Amino acid sequence: MVVLGRIVAPFGIKGWLKIQPFGDDPLDWAEMPEWWIASDSEAPDDAWKPSKLLACQEHGQGLIAQLDASPDRNAAESLKGWFVAAPREALPEPGQDEYYWADLIGLRVENQAGESMGTVEGLLSTGAHDVLRVVDGDTERLIPFVEAYALEVDRSAGLIRVDWQKDW
Repeated sequence: MVVLGRIVAPFGIKGWLKIQPFGDDPLDWAEMPEWWIASDSEAPDDAWKPSKLLACQEHGQGLIAQLDASPDRNAAESLKGWFVAAPREALPEPGQDEYYWADLIGLRVENQAGESMGTVEGLLSTGAHDVLRVVDGDTERLIPFVEAYALEVDRSAGLIRVDWQKDW
């Protein structure tokens, strides 16, 4: 499962959910007739519950959506903190130079000098841009995932090449 976002709060009294997306273009999710929800982002695939998407729209920095799993405010309250995901094959294909966070996690990171910087353990959304959380043993680096620093993503080679120094 590819974790897409987190349910942060109920919205209104009719079971709508306020969702914090992990990544850009969350309105693309509206193309998926079914979303999967679970209380743990690390849940095994069979623990994710499918839920029919009834409505979805942009709201501020995130989304609001109505799922059949949330018919009223009480049900929406019970889903606060849960995660939204989808199987990789259900997701729309990303555009040129666009990636799902799940596709980046686990990739090796090297700088232009060929030095290993570590492995992508996660991403953070700062509002302005996404940030790679790269871990190398006891060292953690936060590298902005923008064109100026992330020079190349080669998923087939399992590598991200960055313009970043080991001592930064």
